[in-house]
Amino acid sequence: MMNLSRRDMFHLTAKAAASGVVLRLSGGLHASMILGPTAKEMTYGVQLYMVRRQAEKDLAGILSSIAQIGYKQIELYPLAYNRPATELRGIVQNAGLECVSGHFDYTDFEPKIEYAQKLGLQYMVCPYIPNSMWSSLAGFREVAVQFNRWGASARQAGMQLLFHNHDYEFKPLEGSTGFAELMEHTDSALVKLEMDIYWAVQAGLEPSEFLKTYADRIKLIHLKDRIAGSPTSYQLDASAEHFTELGKGSISWPALIEQAHRQGVRYAFVDQDETSIPVLDSLRQSFQYLQRI
Repeated sequence: MMNLSRRDMFHLTAKAAASGVVLRLSGGLHASMILGPTAKEMTYGVQLYMVRRQAEKDLAGILSSIAQIGYKQIELYPLAYNRPATELRGIVQNAGLECVSGHFDYTDFEPKIEYAQKLGLQYMVCPYIPNSMWSSLAGFREVAVQFNRWGASARQAGMQLLFHNHDYEFKPLEGSTGFAELMEHTDSALVKLEMDIYWAVQAGLEPSEFLKTYADRIKLIHLKDRIAGSPTSYQLDASAEHFTELGKGSISWPALIEQAHRQGVRYAFVDQDETSIPVLDSLRQSFQYLQRI
């Protein structure tokens, strides 16, 4: 049997596909089985926060526009929770979208478990913890206690609790980090992760290693690209906002999305907090990039 590199296999498979040929290797293996899942096998959606200004004016309209671009999922955000769950679920479905996940504020997480269940969600994500808890490991341990309790309640309701990272959790603190403290003091069966790849990179982490280290926890990922050469930091303010559309920055998306999919992640949400072009144009550019990889 000839020895082929992964790069060789990629080019051979591409040529074969263009010719309508299926490659078979020894033992009856298809080339696609060797290469593993591709980025196109991920289901892509949009975090509602990205279109928050439009959603406040016309939720149904902006959801329909997102679906028309080609996205299949919307990840909900608290700005939409001012209506009954059945009504919100209907708005999402009428737009041609599905919804497996939603963000819920730390201060209002537990009271929203029944609401999230009525929405039919699989994942309840806490995207942010109060600033007052960032300054000590004790603060993060207090969060961990809450997460374990809420995680158990969410599981009883048929869902999973996820924590969404930014960059501030990775700041060195008392010989450790807040994120390490959360991981140490939460039950991995009850508290999972939604990895925001941009913010992990902004904190100076290597995203592939992060994915590998927390493979048992990461259930969802967030996508936004990062302007090349931007400084890293642990600040969560305008100085850390080096956002750009997917494929226009420095993050190696094809390999990372493939790795995430291989590890069991099935949903990825575009979540570019701010855009320099109209937000629907930004979403369209990112979607087109995702279709090419």
